[in-house]
Amino acid sequence: MCGIAGIWRPGGGDHAETAVAMAQAIQHRGPDDSSVWSDPAAGIALSHRRLSIIDLSAAGRQPMTSASGRYVICYNGEVYNFRELRKDLEAGGVQFRGDSDTEVVLALIDRWDVDAAIERLIGMFALALWDRHERSLVLLRDRLGIKPLYWGYIGNAIIFASEPRAFAAVPGFGNEIDQGALADYLRLNYVPAPNCIYKGLNKLEPGTKVRLDGTNKPEISQYWSLRDVAVRGGREPLSLRDDDAIDQLDDLLKDAVGRRMLADVPLGAFLSGGIDSSLVVALMQAQSERPVKTFTIGFEEKAFNEAKFAKTIARHLGTEHHELYVSPQDAMDIIPHLPEMFDEPFADSSQIPTYLVSRMTRQHVTVALSGDGGDELMAGYTRYRWADMTSRRFGSWPLSLRRMAANAVSALPNDVWNATGAVLPAGLSKGRLGDRVGRFCSFLEQPSADAIYHRQHTNWPRPDEIIAVDEGAGRAVGIPGLEADFPRFISRMQYMDAIGYLPNDVLTKVDRASMAVSLEVRVPLLDHRVMDFAWRLPFEQKYRDGEGKWLLRQVLNRYVPTEMFERPKAGFSIPVAEWLRGPMREWAEALLAPGLLTDSGLTGVGAIHSVWQQLLAGHDRFQEPIWGILMFQAWRLQQTKPNRPKIAIRGQQSQ
Repeated sequence: MCGIAGIWRPGGGDHAETAVAMAQAIQHRGPDDSSVWSDPAAGIALSHRRLSIIDLSAAGRQPMTSASGRYVICYNGEVYNFRELRKDLEAGGVQFRGDSDTEVVLALIDRWDVDAAIERLIGMFALALWDRHERSLVLLRDRLGIKPLYWGYIGNAIIFASEPRAFAAVPGFGNEIDQGALADYLRLNYVPAPNCIYKGLNKLEPGTKVRLDGTNKPEISQYWSLRDVAVRGGREPLSLRDDDAIDQLDDLLKDAVGRRMLADVPLGAFLSGGIDSSLVVALMQAQSERPVKTFTIGFEEKAFNEAKFAKTIARHLGTEHHELYVSPQDAMDIIPHLPEMFDEPFADSSQIPTYLVSRMTRQHVTVALSGDGGDELMAGYTRYRWADMTSRRFGSWPLSLRRMAANAVSALPNDVWNATGAVLPAGLSKGRLGDRVGRFCSFLEQPSADAIYHRQHTNWPRPDEIIAVDEGAGRAVGIPGLEADFPRFISRMQYMDAIGYLPNDVLTKVDRASMAVSLEVRVPLLDHRVMDFAWRLPFEQKYRDGEGKWLLRQVLNRYVPTEMFERPKAGFSIPVAEWLRGPMREWAEALLAPGLLTDSGLTGVGAIHSVWQQLLAGHDRFQEPIWGILMFQAWRLQQTKPNRPKIAIRGQQSQ
């Protein structure tokens, strides 16, 4: 796991010093070593920050030149099948200098080409490959977007980096906000690929390659498509009895987990006590000769605390378990560092516990496995069920009638709904009933099933009311032909999450929070072979009796008793709404001051303050839009500081 950066001015010149400065800005991604390679005649310089995981010797140092001398690679990630690939190459006469996966990737490219090499890789990666013969640069991101890669132009310079903070080291970087990207952020609380918050820069999308030859015409192509995988799976489904499907998934996941246990440094796992992380840990322990190190954090607020469940599962599996209970003050102490940590505006509040568990984990290990991806893989999100239910039960009603019904239900005061919820059974009254009713009404008003899905993900439906953009900016845009490819609504939601929410929110959150403390996180459930298998399964083996993850539950039940993991899904969250009304209120209101909002380009002060008052009045469903505004404000203020602080490394704040 590493950080990469580089600059290419096709007219020539020595840019090594700039490339080194770019890498220095992301040293938290690779604190163990740094190096630069440059060719002044070609005008290119590649730089690398190394977090040593496999082959800790100098033989694994990057940028690395291929044996033929033709290619130079700058690479971030891990290839988990590199040893099998190496054996095949050695059988063909290839000799290796060291034992790194980087050298194997280069040898594959030397023997075939980039596309043929990438097809053979199982792993997560973002790479830059310089072809010295053709004087061309290839940038490439892994299939599901586990590792990030930004690129773009500053003047005539082509630049790339693992994080956009590196671009501040390039002369001419303007730091100008892209208003269209900001509109997307206001809707989603993240900036979706291929957009970047900075004008003129881009995120490379998952499964995508861009080839640059020094002209202003980059060749962008998709070398792997989840849509193709999913559609093919629907047309050529597996026909397996339940027991056979359980066996096959068990074997496949065991292989995916086992491959990700390869490391020359200490390794552990996040354990929340949920289905996904519990399954990953169970499969790790089944293949380990010693207790696996597991890590979880807990909260004193009972509604948000799952540490007790994780502890029970850890005890059952026999892991070496570590837990940390976090106070509100512990969590709030992290908030001032979030804008620097995430570098682009980012507002998923679970970024806080993700950072805290990463920081604790890094005190013991250098690599951790996580259970991210299971919900997208096997239709696990509770919101899938609610959106599908709303669409099926009310979709046939005329839109005008649905909107009348929503208005009638909404007319009852929030306090009345909350009082009603207080006397309902616990399963029906979880959280504030008034907020749940409010969300339901917003879904009922939508014109289509897909519009319900987009409303679930939307914080500010009209970004043009908040910032100076065209009326349509930031609006959800449908994907042509999606309903034909995915006739079932839940499958369609799975796909949209897997190409949008998963890489842009979930994986971004895990990458930035973990790399801030120089921790490598691996995600076995997102092995592309597992994804292919899941999309070939009949829907009923993923979603049964109104519950997702049916097959994952059956595999987990082989290792953990059902009663230890079958409970309502809580998610990895913190009581942000409660804190904003209490100990964080002064901080929030300072950021929401009218003058500060308008200075940041947020001209819809009245709309923002109206939502803030709703949150203060107890409407928790307004937490997400307000958190998005607060995180943007904090990020914007951090960007204007003359000396931006370095982010935390290994849990300590650098000076």
